[in-house]
This record gives sequence, C-alpha cells and structure tokens, in this order.
Amino acid sequence: MQNLFLTNKAYVEGKIVSPLTFSHEMYGEGFYNFFIEVPRLSQTVDVLPVTVSERLIANLDMSQGNLISIEGQIRSYNRVVDGASRLLLTIFARDIKRIDTISDKPNEISLDGYICKQPVYRTTPLGREITDILIAVNRAYNKSDYVPAIAWGRNARFSSKFEVGTHVKIWGRMQSREYEKKLSDDNIVKRIAYEVSISKLEKIEDE
Repeated sequence: MQNLFLTNKAYVEGKIVSPLTFSHEMYGEGFYNFFIEVPRLSQTVDVLPVTVSERLIANLDMSQGNLISIEGQIRSYNRVVDGASRLLLTIFARDIKRIDTISDKPNEISLDGYICKQPVYRTTPLGREITDILIAVNRAYNKSDYVPAIAWGRNARFSSKFEVGTHVKIWGRMQSREYEKKLSDDNIVKRIAYEVSISKLEKIEDE
C-alpha cells in the first residue's frame, strides 16, 4: 500500500474559492468536494477540484478565502455528461493544513505509471510542440487512475514515440484549461479540462 502512495503524489497550496459540497459516503465516512485556486509563475491561476474526508476537516476552518496546503493523490472517475462518458479528475486529500503564505512551489505532481493510449503529437499555431499522453497509475484493490498529461518541446518529441504499455515517471503541475466543445451547429459549451503539465519525464526500462 505504501508503494502506491509513492507512485501518485500531489501537493498543492492555494486559496479556497468555493463552499464544500457533499460528494459521497463510504463505510460511514462522508466526502466533500471544493475548489482551490493555485497560483502560477505567470501570475495566472489554476482552479482545481479537491475531494476531502469530513474527518480531515473536522477541526479546520474551510471558509472561502482561507489559504491551505493539501497532500494527496490525483484520482480519476468517469461520469456521464451530455450523454457521453467523460473522464474527470480530482485531488484526493490525505492531509490538509491551514497556511499563512503560499510558497514558491505551490503545485507539484509526480506520477509513476504506464502509457495506456497512443500519444498524440501536434503543434500549436505559434509552433509549440505538444504531445498529449494518458497515464494509468495503479491504485489499491486492482484499480487504476487515468491521468491526462501534456509534454512540451523536446519532451513532446521524446514521448510522441512511446508505445502503449511504456513505463514512465513524470513530474509537473496540475493545471486547469478552458475549452469549447461543439455539441451541434448551434450549441457550443465551455468546459474545463484538468491535466498534468509535464516539466520532467523519464522512460523506465522494466526488467
């Protein structure tokens, strides 16, 4: 079990920007969702979803505007939206604390998993190279979390050649990105995608 915590690590610091909403109950333990605003170096912010147990926040002031740090893991689940199944991500909190100030490293993700979908290489209109990859990270009880990630530049070129099943380790930050989805000619909706922006990537040669 301890090894599984090492393969999927998330640490974020930021400001609570939504009220708690009830998510689900498991074995008599209630879980709640909320959003945290995490700053980027570029002066913009990522607004990220968090799931937390009621037991972790029993003695914590979770008012909007408060600064907190969260240690946990990225979890994925499928939900039907507009008649189609969508992969949704959340930061599953294992520890949560009040903080007074935000550090210079408020968003750190590390994952150890396997490529589970053929990588897609592309270039932006400005010529930036990007590869979209989907990583399966093992979880307890024979479950897995599926985490979308984006590699840039030389990492994009490197990872574009990966085959399904390739063992990788990645480091980066979790980001939110708004995009438009065309449902029909006259129905375009705005959605938020969550993914890991990769800063470091390593291919692991399994024996």
